[in-house]
Amino acid sequence: MKRLHLIATVALVFGLAAVAYASGDAGGAEAHGLNWKDFLFRVVNFVLVFGVIAKLAGKKIVGFFRGRGEAIENQLSDLESRKAEAAKRLAEIEASISNLSDEKARIEDEYRRQGEALRDSIVAAAEAKAAQIKEQAVTAAAAEARVAMQELRAQLADSVVAAAKASLEKKLTAKDQDKLVDEYLTKVVFN
Repeated sequence: MKRLHLIATVALVFGLAAVAYASGDAGGAEAHGLNWKDFLFRVVNFVLVFGVIAKLAGKKIVGFFRGRGEAIENQLSDLESRKAEAAKRLAEIEASISNLSDEKARIEDEYRRQGEALRDSIVAAAEAKAAQIKEQAVTAAAAEARVAMQELRAQLADSVVAAAKASLEKKLTAKDQDKLVDEYLTKVVFN
């Protein structure tokens, strides 16, 4: 493989040198002909300089280009792995976006259930409070009715006593009153 590269390089050098020599004046001896002696010296000079450079710095140059090639390959593989990761992340995002409507519906259903449960608990609490208020109202009404009955009885008793007193005052004379007082005093004293 190395020999094939070397042969190709030498052939390329000879070809380029011939084209360069033919396109310009190479010393002026022959205007349109090829001065083979001069051409051969130039080619040998080039091959020697190229050989010395290749011998002294060939490994470094080859290593540089190999290292550069490996760096490029590493960058390409890194870019490929990053591309694969990005494609995977894109697929995840697309999947989450496609699931977004399902997630939205699920969240709405959950909030609806929570709202209905809250509404039911509020209604139940309101009904319990209403029943408690109703019970308190019945109890308060019964207590007020008892108080009103007692007041009515007291007023009625006062009215009866006043009416009886008025009736007795009209019917009793002073002599009858004295007789009643004596009878009661006698009973009280002897009892």
